[in-house]
Amino acid sequence: MASFTDPNSGAKFDCSNPEFQGWLTKQSAWIKDWRRRYFMLKGSKLFFAKKVGGKPHGMIDLAHCMTVKSAELKAKKRHALEVSTPETTFLMFADSEKEKDDWIGAIGRAIVRCSSTYTNEDGAEDNGSDSD
Repeated sequence: MASFTDPNSGAKFDCSNPEFQGWLTKQSAWIKDWRRRYFMLKGSKLFFAKKVGGKPHGMIDLAHCMTVKSAELKAKKRHALEVSTPETTFLMFADSEKEKDDWIGAIGRAIVRCSSTYTNEDGAEDNGSDSD
């Protein structure tokens, strides 16, 4: 069973049977070079490892994610996307435009699933009532 232990909290996460998985090339946090990683999306967590079936060495918590979008200009790479949290922006790129679109869709759905409230663009909560 693949698992990831968060170095900050010590919490352990099961990474087996991901909902979406595949290769992306991610910009490293400190050196800013590009490294090919195998990503696994499970629930609200996006794990990454050095190889298929490898032990994940990193995680992006999509519950804290604000946006996922195309980022060719920012990354200066074709098929690039960015995942933004309040603390950082992760830049990565896929092997094709279709893979990029598939990742943006999968990550976007995960963000929506873990979002407890929907807000308007001005940041105010949407208090619209669905009941008649």
